[in-house]
Amino acid sequence: MSHIHFIGSGQMSEAMIRAIIKHKTASASDITAYDIRPEREKELHDNYGITAFAKPKKNIETLQKADIVVIGVRPQDDLKAVTADIAKNAKEKALIVSIVAGVTLTQFEDLLGKERAIARIIPNTLTDTGLGYSGVVVNNQADKALTEKFVSGFGKCLFLEESLIDIFTGFGVCGPNYVYYFIEALVDAGVLAGLPRDIAWKTTMENLVGSVKMLEISGKHPRQLLDINNSPAGVGMNSLFALNQSDFTAGLQKSVLAAVKRTTELGQKKD
Repeated sequence: MSHIHFIGSGQMSEAMIRAIIKHKTASASDITAYDIRPEREKELHDNYGITAFAKPKKNIETLQKADIVVIGVRPQDDLKAVTADIAKNAKEKALIVSIVAGVTLTQFEDLLGKERAIARIIPNTLTDTGLGYSGVVVNNQADKALTEKFVSGFGKCLFLEESLIDIFTGFGVCGPNYVYYFIEALVDAGVLAGLPRDIAWKTTMENLVGSVKMLEISGKHPRQLLDINNSPAGVGMNSLFALNQSDFTAGLQKSVLAAVKRTTELGQKKD
């Protein structure tokens, strides 16, 4: 892949770097990173073999060579200064990628120039697995094929209308949280019923993976598989009856709506 330069090497940028190298969509020699924290130079080089630096002059020199520039700073960390450096020094055809929360394509076009190729990406947290969709919005100048190739290094690419980004963040990017919570609760239920924790854990994980595979293989709706799995007055139907009396469905839906609401609030925050 082309030369990828990260400005800001926080938790998500580091996860993307680690995954890209692991999945071999780019080599360590193709990746550079700039961070104001001097200690990150050694940490990133020792852990991933990439060239990292904390000197602004080196950042400017690297911007002039990079094919993909990833903005991984927080909105409050003087985004105007970062984008001014990019606008002045980045290659004309470079793809500018933002993983900055709450800053729209229009805002970036105002900061960088409307002629710039810009992609706004909301990365999924499943980066190390190569699974999970990242939400992607691009402007008219961006190369969608190049953008998708870049995203494929840390998951799957889902192009969206920008109006859906906040909803996708609360539902899709937060999605692993709901799954982890469900797994924890189900394992604890097995232990509560009397199973040793290791058996409850293995059984839960196998059922989770197998159920997803069954949905893929069969092409059936979950309700159809529920109907197949549960005989009249059987064990399964009695368990579903008890579950239906809880607030499981409403609780899950409320948590998604709360996540979407919070995402929107953060995007509307002013400095």
